[in-house]
Amino acid sequence: MEHTATGWWIEEAGGPPPAQAPLEGPVDADVVVIGAGYLGMWTAWQLLERDPETEVVIVESGQAGHGPSGRNGGFVNGYWEYVPELASRFGLDPAIELARQADRSILEIGEFCRRGKVDAWYHQAPHLEISTAPYQDGAWREALWGLNRFGIDDEVVELVPAQVDQLCFSPVFRGGAWKRIGATVQPARLAFGLRSALLARGVRLFEHSEVCEIDQGEHSITVRTGRGRVHASHAVLAVNWRTTRWPAFSREVSVASSHIVLTEPVPDVIEEIGWTGGEAITDCQKMIHYFRTTRDGRIAFGWGGGRMAAGGLHSPDLDVDLEVVERTAATMRRFFPALEGREITHAWGGPIDVAPRTLPIYRSSGRLHAGWGFTGHGVGPSHLGGKILSGLALGARDEYTKLVLVEPPVKTFPPEPARTIGGNLIRGAMIRREDAQAAGEPVGPVTGLISQLPKLIGLNLPR
Repeated sequence: MEHTATGWWIEEAGGPPPAQAPLEGPVDADVVVIGAGYLGMWTAWQLLERDPETEVVIVESGQAGHGPSGRNGGFVNGYWEYVPELASRFGLDPAIELARQADRSILEIGEFCRRGKVDAWYHQAPHLEISTAPYQDGAWREALWGLNRFGIDDEVVELVPAQVDQLCFSPVFRGGAWKRIGATVQPARLAFGLRSALLARGVRLFEHSEVCEIDQGEHSITVRTGRGRVHASHAVLAVNWRTTRWPAFSREVSVASSHIVLTEPVPDVIEEIGWTGGEAITDCQKMIHYFRTTRDGRIAFGWGGGRMAAGGLHSPDLDVDLEVVERTAATMRRFFPALEGREITHAWGGPIDVAPRTLPIYRSSGRLHAGWGFTGHGVGPSHLGGKILSGLALGARDEYTKLVLVEPPVKTFPPEPARTIGGNLIRGAMIRREDAQAAGEPVGPVTGLISQLPKLIGLNLPR
């Protein structure tokens, strides 16, 4: 098994394209974007869609698409299950508008791939949420019933076990929910395709250029790296989990890790279990399992139960964590016993940004506009985020900058070191609780109390 920080997606895509030169000396722009993952690159794309004459510069500490954007599961999700809860906070119409805009982004990513001839394996298919143990049964019903009360009965539909079996058979699968609009992509191919499209449109990209300072003036903002600086009217911060480094936003983001294992090509197994529609599937754990097939007949299986980042800092075990990978592989084989004897060829992982209430956040601090908190669900929503941040950077007041994700009420994590210590205690308790529940065993009182702490303090973690 090849266990790396970058993963198979980048390898399959042919490896990283030749790097752009780092920033040297002074550069001027209308908007400077910090970070060349999906969010930063979609922001640059949308800036040009709004005004093709906009001078856009992107500075990236590593190489474009090498963070969470190039190693995630490739699920392109929407927001309908959040509508009831958002409606209670912001009203029904704003909640529905967010869900509709998220669906629009799912479809527009496919259109981007078709028009730009970006072979990112874009495949539109419903998303399935599956119960894999009795305690998970009906986990989707609160959202489904909430939608039904609003007269929305076709976005999330309950499936009985026999219907689940028809879509993908596993001896542990029970009932589930079918979510109408979704898709999958090969994430690194999408990231590299977007990078190429931006370069073709004249965006200046400086890689291996870590930002060390941001200076705001009354009428401009300056972004400095070790060997250069960009002077612009506005700046966009799109750095995923590294948002913890910026004091204006650091209390509204936490850092966990997520890991994936990948089988050798097993088209016979996929055919045997009837998983031929290409649906993306998740279970209903808090420490979520997520899995999908690939174009060449592999199964990619992930677990969002990796370690927390101490103080929001990067450490090697956030990327390469054998303990988490072995656990993930064992769960995959339990879900799909037909994989017995088949090889796991690759494993990878890394840190992700986690928002206090799961949904991303968009805020402005002077001329700096930032987005973060995708909680592992950023492929589709980052496209919408690009519309939001481009609007904020250009001073637009439109349907995107008015969405409920923009300047939401502040909800913070505890300060360090309580955030890391508490996060690891809660992670351990959640794993113990879900292991006990899956085995039909009682949950200890201390474990039960600690695992409920996020809910008790108004956080919805980590799904």
